[in-house]
Formats: sequence, C-alpha cells, structure tokens
Amino acid sequence: MGEGSPVPDGPGRRRHRISDAETEQRMLRAAIDMVNRSGLTVSLDHISFEDIIRDAGVARSAVYRRWPYKDLFFSDLLKELARGSSPAIANDNRAAIEAVRSAILERLDWLGDPDLRRALVAEVLRRGALEEFTVFRDSPEWRTYLALHATFRSLPDGELRREMGGALAESEQGLIARLAGAYEQAASLLGLRLRPELNSSFAALARLSSATIRGLVIMAPSNEAISDQRVWATPFGTPEPAEWSEPALGMAGLAVSFLEPDPEIEWDERRTETVRHTLTSGEWPAT
Repeated sequence: MGEGSPVPDGPGRRRHRISDAETEQRMLRAAIDMVNRSGLTVSLDHISFEDIIRDAGVARSAVYRRWPYKDLFFSDLLKELARGSSPAIANDNRAAIEAVRSAILERLDWLGDPDLRRALVAEVLRRGALEEFTVFRDSPEWRTYLALHATFRSLPDGELRREMGGALAESEQGLIARLAGAYEQAASLLGLRLRPELNSSFAALARLSSATIRGLVIMAPSNEAISDQRVWATPFGTPEPAEWSEPALGMAGLAVSFLEPDPEIEWDERRTETVRHTLTSGEWPAT
C-alpha cells in the first residue's frame, strides 16, 4: 500500500461501536506506544499502520472516516508526540522529589547558617540530579521527545513543520514553567533568592538546567563516564565529603551560580520547624 493509499476497509469480527473521538484517541495512544517501543527515526516508515489499527482495537471503517489516507494520520501522530502528552513527560518525577525531600530533612541543622543553606542546594541536587538524569536516560517517551526536537526541521517546509514547531514550543513552555515553579518553591523554602546581579529568572535557570540534563542524556550512550563516573569531593561549600556524579556536578554548579541566601531572612528554630512540617505533611511541592 502506498504512502497516500486510502485506509482499507475489510471484514473483521463485530465490535461494539465507539465514537469517532474514541477511535482517534485509541489510534494515537496505540501509535505512541509503538513509537516508544521501537524508537523514532527521521521518518515513521518503520511503524505499521495496520498494526496500529489492530493494537487500537478499532474498526477500519471508523479509521477511514477520520483519516482517509495514512499520511494524514502520521501527521497527527507527529503533532501529538510533539505536545509531550505522554505520562513520563507530563508528570512529576517522584523519585527526584523524594530525593530532594530526604536530603533537606536529613540536614535541617544546616538551615541556620546562610552559607550552609546555599550548600544544601548543592546537596539536594547531588541526589536529585542523578535521579532526574536516570529517568530521562531510561525513558522511551523522553527519547522520542528529544528525537522530535532534533529531527522535526528535516520535514519539508510547510504546514506540518510549522505545526510541529508550534506544538514543541508550547510543550516546552509548559515543561519549563513547571520546572521554574519547582525551583522557586525550593528556593523560598530554604530562604534563598536569585542573585540580583544576574538580572535573571527562575525560568532561565530552568531552561539551562533542562538543557544540561538533555545534553548529558544525548551524550551518555557514547560517553559511559557520564552515567558511571563518581568523584569523592566537597564542592560548592558542602562541609562533608560525598560521592558526586557528573550530572549532579553540572546541575548543582548551575543552581549555586544563580542562588544566594536571602539577606532579609532571619532564620530561627520556628522557621526550621516550618520547613520540617512542610516536607512531612505533603504540602510540598505545591501542585
């Protein structure tokens, strides 16, 4: 069947009739699952349209009504992938959040010293950055999402490429906004602020942090040291030696460059107890 051939409609077992909207959702879900299993290349020629229909469990006649030609379906699939709608991209990284929470709770005694509060940011990222890197590296959804960024410009100039670019930009704005919000919440909790001389924002920190992690993920397959290398060190003012990964060093270096203790905050035991309560009561991170 050629690329522009109509979707065949043939006999099959009788199915409960579903709406065209449900057909669309099932087809896109089945196709995204298939892409995540087999990977995304510059084209989607390795993805079988017939297999998608089978996996979606929908009638060919319903598919034909929605997408008279399979290239129309693949255009919609690319736009859906670009929106970053898969759970691993849209949802919070719970492992990284728990690493951050435990790092702070174990070092509440650092909070009373402004320099140690800043060092605590580095300690938090020593744990959380490696968790985040591992999730990105091992997630097929993230590999697909990164591949889209790298390859969508290879599409012929036209409406599809413009829509792909718009969908990726919209998805990125949402991702960066959530990450910036998480950084701002953590900084506020620890009595830190952005360095005023930078004249920057938490969104800028989020963009740079995201770019660092993504770059490391892309490089990791041919650079085993990124995943495996560890050094025993006391960087960024941390008072205790600990094992540091390269993702942790990169992420902590960025955060410490952007943040400083807020001079208007006078830390006392009551504020420390507020941090403890916030972290143990489920109030952080705020949704």
